[in-house]
Amino acid sequence: MSDISNFSGKLYWSKRYQEDRTGWDIGVPSTPLKTYIDQLEDKNLNILIPGAGNSYEAEYLFHQGFKHIHVLDIAKEPLDAFQKRVPDFPSEHMIQGDFFKHEGIYDLILEQTFFCSFPPLPETRKQYALKMYELLQQHGKFIGVWFDFPLTGDMEKRPFGGSKEEYLGYFEPFFNIKIFEKCYNSIPPRMDNELFGVFEKRLTTKGLSYK
Repeated sequence: MSDISNFSGKLYWSKRYQEDRTGWDIGVPSTPLKTYIDQLEDKNLNILIPGAGNSYEAEYLFHQGFKHIHVLDIAKEPLDAFQKRVPDFPSEHMIQGDFFKHEGIYDLILEQTFFCSFPPLPETRKQYALKMYELLQQHGKFIGVWFDFPLTGDMEKRPFGGSKEEYLGYFEPFFNIKIFEKCYNSIPPRMDNELFGVFEKRLTTKGLSYK
């Protein structure tokens, strides 16, 4: 199996931030995720945001009083920018590293433009689903938005899309599907092109490990 880190390399992403080529960055928390966060009551949830970038969701969570937020990105630049923007955020919860090699156990993982950032090979998408499963505690959830438009075959031009049916093929072996539907509250440039999902970790997998 090829090294997943080749698809999410530090040098590649650092250069994108240095050159300000961050078209995915909307400058505020994603509306579907903000709406979900607003109904959470337990401020002690252990939360991971992988491929976090400038992580406006982490900033919002922090200001809402959540105490255990972990921000993970392979590039140093967005983490430095986040620390300047939110100086009181605990530095030990800012992690520069490869999601696919990360270790930890979380109650909740938030997905926002991370899945769409690495080349859309079935191998990498299967490994993503498995890693999400491994990082969650029993009954843990991962929540996010996924782009709902066809793949083009171009392995360089991000964001990479897909279909609800394809995504379910990766996620159903590991998660109970609580919600997976078209976003009603996407920002205008993404309207009708996003799916919102709430996935709960299965106690047992459906016979697939992807290893």
